[in-house]
Amino acid sequence: MSSSNVNHVNLQAANGTLANLNLAKHSFPNGTLTIDNPMDVAASGPTFLMCPPKLYDVDYVINPWMAGNVHQSSRERAAEQWEQLYRAVTQVAQVVLVEPQPGSPDMVFTANAGLARQGVVAISSFFHPERQGEEPHFHRWFREAGYTVRDIPRETPFEGEGDALFEADGSRLWVGHGMRTVESSLHYLAETWNVEVISLRLIDPRFYHLDTCFAPLNGGSVMYFPEAFDAASLAKIEARYPAEKRIVVSEADAVHFACNAVNVGRTIILNQVSRELVLKLEMLGFDVVQVNLSEFLKAGGAAKCLVMRLSEMNVTHAVRHQPATDRTRSSTAGLST
Repeated sequence: MSSSNVNHVNLQAANGTLANLNLAKHSFPNGTLTIDNPMDVAASGPTFLMCPPKLYDVDYVINPWMAGNVHQSSRERAAEQWEQLYRAVTQVAQVVLVEPQPGSPDMVFTANAGLARQGVVAISSFFHPERQGEEPHFHRWFREAGYTVRDIPRETPFEGEGDALFEADGSRLWVGHGMRTVESSLHYLAETWNVEVISLRLIDPRFYHLDTCFAPLNGGSVMYFPEAFDAASLAKIEARYPAEKRIVVSEADAVHFACNAVNVGRTIILNQVSRELVLKLEMLGFDVVQVNLSEFLKAGGAAKCLVMRLSEMNVTHAVRHQPATDRTRSSTAGLST
């Protein structure tokens, strides 16, 4: 695969501002604004939930990346970078938007909202009080969007797709624990979907969520940073993935959140990484799209943190090409601003 398949997204914001995104809203007789049922949208093609960073900031310190970055992020640059990611994602998938809420600056990291499968969403029970205010907003949004909502008890923290990632074929669920999610929460996930759950212990505070250091990819590959896991967890990864399917990420790429990648079919969208890693991914047949997400790294997040998958795994990886303007959806279901 040639280097032309590596895309550096550097797009100008629509009309210069985030607020002017061309979002297709539908007006109903009661005067409310809503969308096609998000579950129906997700059944029609690869679909992700995103939240505009209108209220994003680093307001507190709950991971090592936030230390020294409180109120140091530029909201203007964050908006530009988020829109670049948004446009990259809408080249290969549909996007449903949830409105941010005052007092929850990390709502932009929708991957942490919960985990969805087969019309059921397990809502996160956040470890840190600073993020627990997001829970009722996402609970309401998913309930009004038609999902069956599964609440995880407060005493067993679980942080959604941040720590729970399905194999690309949906056959098993990898769950990280040791930093935020606790291992005792795993049985709720196994019971909810009757799926095999494999636990991985995280040991490096920099990689506090599984999706910061581990990415199951379409085609049976995995991209991961070994030093983020204990020996028993590495043995589980190596037992599942043959050597030729394991993409080991260097520390230099890991701290740029290379594993925090959005994978749709043969496309991988991620923060800026090394040419060496890009070549590895190209050799496996992936098209690599790099997006500068430096403002979000200040809070400890990148591409994958900023999206939550709504479509089933088989739908997510069965990409149908269509005009980007037809793939955008906006939702304010259950939320007011």
